[in-house]
Amino acid sequence: MQLFYNKDINEKTSQFAFQKEESRHIIKVLRKSVGDQLHITNGNGWLFIAEIDFVSNNKCTAQIISKEKQPKREYSLHLAVAPTKMNDRYEWFLEKATEIGIDTITPIICDHSERKVIKKERFERILQSAMKQSLNCYLPKLNDAVGFGDFISQDFDGQLFIAHCEETNKKVLKTLLQAKTDITILIGPEGDFSVKEIEIAMANKFIPVTLGETRLRTETAAIVACHSVAFVNEM
Repeated sequence: MQLFYNKDINEKTSQFAFQKEESRHIIKVLRKSVGDQLHITNGNGWLFIAEIDFVSNNKCTAQIISKEKQPKREYSLHLAVAPTKMNDRYEWFLEKATEIGIDTITPIICDHSERKVIKKERFERILQSAMKQSLNCYLPKLNDAVGFGDFISQDFDGQLFIAHCEETNKKVLKTLLQAKTDITILIGPEGDFSVKEIEIAMANKFIPVTLGETRLRTETAAIVACHSVAFVNEM
């Protein structure tokens, strides 16, 4: 099955047109024609089956013939991850986290952050592509980049963790994770969180944790955290 994404359709939509670029892909690359069926999601959990009713060089329209709301996971994972110096590493994290299962991503700007600007539109496209590739009908929410202090001052539900490399008393993340609950995990930049940031996080009820015995890159740490949460919820 190949999954398409169209954010504008909903359970009340009966007919719609694909955008020009996707229309070309459907017609020229996939060689679809009138009468062929396509699977589409709007990223909000809905899976639609549509039948093509018109094709031209740059336009493809379809009729919705069935729809079904896909079940949502019994947990919610929010990763707040500092942007990496090299954009491609952060993009790799976005892709793999979407494949594994994540609900919300917030780029956080920290004291030791070398990159403080993100390409949100490009990141959104990566999330959409990974969602389609993994046949997932829920598109992760990508928040705007925010300073560490502004992020940490928000109200959070569920379990709260901060993963860092400082030689302090930390617990192993996988031993603390609870299934079927909301979880927020902070992952710092290449230079790690500052001591002050760690203290502020702990004052805001974030539990300091380690992700293993080796020192991990930012993007690797984020994926390890993401998979740990998924694993606990699959047991």
